[in-house]
Amino acid sequence: MTETAARNNRADVGRYVSDAWRERHFTACDAVYALGAPALAEEDVETSFGTTHVYRYGPANEAARARTPVVLVHGAGSCSAMWYPNTPDLSADRPVYAIDTPGDPGRSVQREPIHQPERAAQWLDETLAGLGLDRVHLVGSSYGGWLALNQAHRGPGRLASVTLLDPGGLEKVGLRFFVWIFAGLFATFAPKALRPRLAAWLEQPVLVVPELRTMIRTAVRAYRIRRPSPLPLSEEELSTIRTPLYLVLGKRSLLVHPQRQAERVPRLIPGTRAEIISDTGHGPQIDHAEEINRRLLDFMATHD
Repeated sequence: MTETAARNNRADVGRYVSDAWRERHFTACDAVYALGAPALAEEDVETSFGTTHVYRYGPANEAARARTPVVLVHGAGSCSAMWYPNTPDLSADRPVYAIDTPGDPGRSVQREPIHQPERAAQWLDETLAGLGLDRVHLVGSSYGGWLALNQAHRGPGRLASVTLLDPGGLEKVGLRFFVWIFAGLFATFAPKALRPRLAAWLEQPVLVVPELRTMIRTAVRAYRIRRPSPLPLSEEELSTIRTPLYLVLGKRSLLVHPQRQAERVPRLIPGTRAEIISDTGHGPQIDHAEEINRRLLDFMATHD
């Protein structure tokens, strides 16, 4: 058994299969980070559930550094490198913290499970406290959207606003989403000439960005995720949320039914801004990065 596996072999805690594969994956992640803004610093925050690794970005302008910071929470099976199309614009406007969620293939180290809603909220609150952040704009994509939505319900004290990018937490994850995930993974092995066509058909930009493709492939090989799919919040739970909410959905999303949720969520959470983005599926912040960045900054400025 490898050193990494020996340290963490619990059935309910994610782990790397070996130290060699962990380092190989980190190399792939660093190539993706290099596509975005350079990080000002990295730090580890100790929590009750393990060590959370965080990348910090920031503006050169002193006035911008004083604005309410953004905290980015990535989707399942990924790490904070996925925010590379967003970190340049966002960090030019205000401080940005990108979190590697424990239990996913990043640089955080999980020691206890956090998939239960109460534990997830406690983990995120401890992480923000450890960073010294009392008020933040929380942005979550996919599984990170569930974490952000759950925080707005269970631990909203530090939240100035929440943005959900084609999030989990609104519907039960259906078979069509898993089929899309596995189809995209298999397509990473397709001949180079076919990848642009497959990327358009599957709406998987990972296929045409070599660094992303390598990162996803090494993540699948290197890391074992050990958590169930999160359950959606009930309508009663959603109706408790008072944090300003911005819901961004891909028109061709396979995780949620966008039109249904664009009508449902503002009904349950009054004041919600809900928008459906055309020509995209599950990754609006990648497919339309410049436009999404502009909309995010506009929304956050409204709630500073």
